Amino acid sequence: PLGAMYEERKLDFNQKGSSLSEWAKELAGVPLAFHPGARWNYSVATDVLGHFIEVVSGQTLDTFFAERIFKPLKMGDTSFAVDDDDLERLTTLYKYKNGDRMSELETAEASGFRPPIHRYQGGGGLISTATDYLRFLEMMRNGGVLDDIRLLGSRTIQFMTLNHLHGDLASMGQPRFGETNFEGVGFGLGVAVMLDPAKAHALSSVGEYNWGGAASTGCWVDPKEEISAVYLTQLYPSSTYPLRRQLRTLVYQALVD
Repeated sequence: PLGAMYEERKLDFNQKGSSLSEWAKELAGVPLAFHPGARWNYSVATDVLGHFIEVVSGQTLDTFFAERIFKPLKMGDTSFAVDDDDLERLTTLYKYKNGDRMSELETAEASGFRPPIHRYQGGGGLISTATDYLRFLEMMRNGGVLDDIRLLGSRTIQFMTLNHLHGDLASMGQPRFGETNFEGVGFGLGVAVMLDPAKAHALSSVGEYNWGGAASTGCWVDPKEEISAVYLTQLYPSSTYPLRRQLRTLVYQALVD
């Protein structure tokens, strides 16, 4: 994964009126934080891939995702925007305050997911439901196929979920990031990969892959145990409570075979 010096330049990814292509051109002038392969950093690399998809396909990212992913997988509640008719289904986002108090960070009425959407990101910005998200994870767990619809080749899934680092995140990553453990955890193509559950202090399996979101959401797929799990909540930041770790522990403790 590449580490663009995004924070230092303060590039405003969500600036209204600026297209993804314009943003990508500006980003191209920013020097890399390090030589590719030397380290790992949480970056805007997946957003760059989103623009690459638009260039190659000739479609906007929302159209490409809808036609190539959401429609085949019957993910009818997944998109980049929430229409007014569905606003009552959109949860309020809360922010943690000292003293175990919560404050509203974003309500449905003031949500950034209401159209018009000015830019479609490859690395974020989709809105979905637990049912839709689980269907996507099941496609991944099944090696790229769901309900007889093949979206990806099985070898593609295998390659995506291999560790592409020379070590684990502890030896190559940046300690300020908190969506996953660093010890015993590697990184594939867009997902964290479990290398050593003992080092990671996690009940899990070697080869399990996962990721989490800023609002304390999380998901993981364990091919060995045939588990696909999605956890949705609306609490920011994700470091507030160890909810994802606790859920994982409870799930694996329940396995008895």
